[in-house]
Amino acid sequence: MEHSALLGPVFCAKGSSVTLFVIGIILTAALLHAVWNAIVKTAADRTTMLGLVALGHVIPASVMVLLLPLPTAESFQYILLSTVVHFGYYFMLGKAYQHGDLSVVYPIARGIVPALVSLWAMLLVGEVLPWQAWGGIALIALGIQLSSWRALRSGVGRSALGFALGTGFCISIYSVVDGIGVRLSGNTLSYWAWGAFLHLFIAGFIGIRKRAVLTELPAKVWMIGILGGLVSMTAYGLVLYAKNFAPLGAVSALRETSVIFAALIGFIFLHEGNWIRRLGAAALMAVGVALIGMAV
Repeated sequence: MEHSALLGPVFCAKGSSVTLFVIGIILTAALLHAVWNAIVKTAADRTTMLGLVALGHVIPASVMVLLLPLPTAESFQYILLSTVVHFGYYFMLGKAYQHGDLSVVYPIARGIVPALVSLWAMLLVGEVLPWQAWGGIALIALGIQLSSWRALRSGVGRSALGFALGTGFCISIYSVVDGIGVRLSGNTLSYWAWGAFLHLFIAGFIGIRKRAVLTELPAKVWMIGILGGLVSMTAYGLVLYAKNFAPLGAVSALRETSVIFAALIGFIFLHEGNWIRRLGAAALMAVGVALIGMAV
């Protein structure tokens, strides 16, 4: 067996291919991710809504961790590391939104993720993608930027850019950490459940900071937030499942099509942006998805 200089054994995905079934799973996860992001985007208080989304992970996961077997001890270090990196992600994302608009921060943060994940996967677990797959990743990244080109062209402040890049970096780290951890876990459902359950710390942290606001929230907002969490958790589980069977870089690139789903939701339901540019971005990303599917 080959060995990585940093991790020891190289953990390859089972079959290491992107079938139509796996592509369908990841694109479904991307759509679900776009839905819960739209819920957060339309909230009056996004930080509070993110706390409710985190709580929406914890509620079903608290039952699952009681019913499912434990994941392997080896995988728990990855669950804990992923939780720590998620804290960094929420911090960076919150700071980015303090200094820049969602339409500027989000495409920068998500656009750099596929290339970074592919790089980390190559360095840490020995997953080398063919050039055709890298071409698909490049098209998806280009489509992400095109989907919000007008906002990006208006200018990005140094602070917003720095925190957006930091957000993308955190996403790339927890994506690889979870990809390795779920392959070591022996049970994808158990890994999924524990990763979701540890959102308890995120929900608790935001809950303490926003405790005065939470007591005033109407029941409808609570329900929307928790429903958003259930949608987010489902998307997270689908991506974890796909990471068992496909290279991490390919999964990440396909996963980031959530940006164009979010852009289309914004155009259709929130009446945002230019439909010609967004359809062009969708077409670029579709070609990128096809290239990845044919390459790996």
